[in-house]
Amino acid sequence: MSEALSPNTKAILLLTAPLIAGRGKTSPDCLTPAEYRKLARHLRDLGRQPADLLTPGADQLLGNCHRVIDKARLERLLARGLLLSQAVERWQARAIWVVSRADRAYPRRLKTRLTEDSPALLYGCGEKEILDSGGLAVVGSRNVDDALIEYTQEIGRLAASASRTLVSGGARGIDQAAMRGALEARGRVTGVLADSLERSAMNREYRNLLLDGQLVLISPYDPNAGFNVGHAMQRNKVIYALSDAALIVNAESGKGGTWAGAVEQLDKLRLVPIYIRSNGEIGEGLQALHRKGAQEWPNPRTPDQLSAVLDASASSASQGVRGSQQASLFSQFEEASEPYGADAAQGDAFSGECHGAVEATPAEDLFAKVRELLQGMDTPKTDSEVAKELAVSKSQAKAWLQRLVAEGAVERLSRPIRYRSVIHHGNRCHD
Repeated sequence: MSEALSPNTKAILLLTAPLIAGRGKTSPDCLTPAEYRKLARHLRDLGRQPADLLTPGADQLLGNCHRVIDKARLERLLARGLLLSQAVERWQARAIWVVSRADRAYPRRLKTRLTEDSPALLYGCGEKEILDSGGLAVVGSRNVDDALIEYTQEIGRLAASASRTLVSGGARGIDQAAMRGALEARGRVTGVLADSLERSAMNREYRNLLLDGQLVLISPYDPNAGFNVGHAMQRNKVIYALSDAALIVNAESGKGGTWAGAVEQLDKLRLVPIYIRSNGEIGEGLQALHRKGAQEWPNPRTPDQLSAVLDASASSASQGVRGSQQASLFSQFEEASEPYGADAAQGDAFSGECHGAVEATPAEDLFAKVRELLQGMDTPKTDSEVAKELAVSKSQAKAWLQRLVAEGAVERLSRPIRYRSVIHHGNRCHD
């Protein structure tokens, strides 16, 4: 982890990370993912960022956040600077890096597909660039026979021959077999771990592969965290979000992480096409997934055939597999869904002032799109109506409208308070 942590990432670590640092004991005060999402939305609505909570004059902001998270609790978490420095030193010694949703290095696929459900933090070891390469996810049960292990290793070897990344969960059984097959064939592999990233990163079997850029290991959980069933379930969506398609080699009907993750994709998330193994003895688990909508694996035998399957799957996903979420304004500019990027200090995207030329940051790209949409308003609208049309909070819509008023692009009317496009109104006056 040679690069320094961004101020926002430091703040997010203090707020949400247990910072175990080898102690094996977590802090009960850490914000849960749901609590952090609530706080992040509140900060975004205020036009602020997590790093602002660490500034000398943050007391007023902390008090303002009290309505969503207890102020005293935030202060206790943010005061863990020494513990954070100890944890970072330990991670650096093991070449473990960490990125937050506020960083440009955060995988775009996760932010685009999972939006606010993407992990606030990702710990990892190896080449980050692999994470946005797509590929084939291969998952299945831990306890399987030798025939399925060999079948799965062959899938991994085929992915390597096709120069496609193999994505899996690193667990014993199918996951490790798929990864081993790809790595032995000198392919690229992403392992999404639910626990013990630090131990895996120090594993002699993986170390050279990590250093050579063949393997990247990531986890949404502290590098020293032990196994947790809930974590194992939750990381499944990360595996699917990083891939172009997923193959379920086997699953037990109605139970287990493989089943739960596949059902979540088929019934709710629909991030990528889900395939089930279609040869040999299928079993009730795969049959049940097929009834829920999983497709039969077409059994590609050559690299070109596998590439054709993945290319078609990627095209399907990009055309809106996730429906309404991909249609939202924030999904079109996913980096601005957390508008406090690592370069946020270069400009406040929510400022009511216009300072001339502004660097084209993701937040500015988003505001440019908002400007284009609001300048096309043919009738005056309230801030509530604008918020509903843009699928954002009322305070966010109001901040954008105030900035457009300051620019002279939108006019504020009173009695009642409404906003209308200056351009559209001017054109109409000259008809």
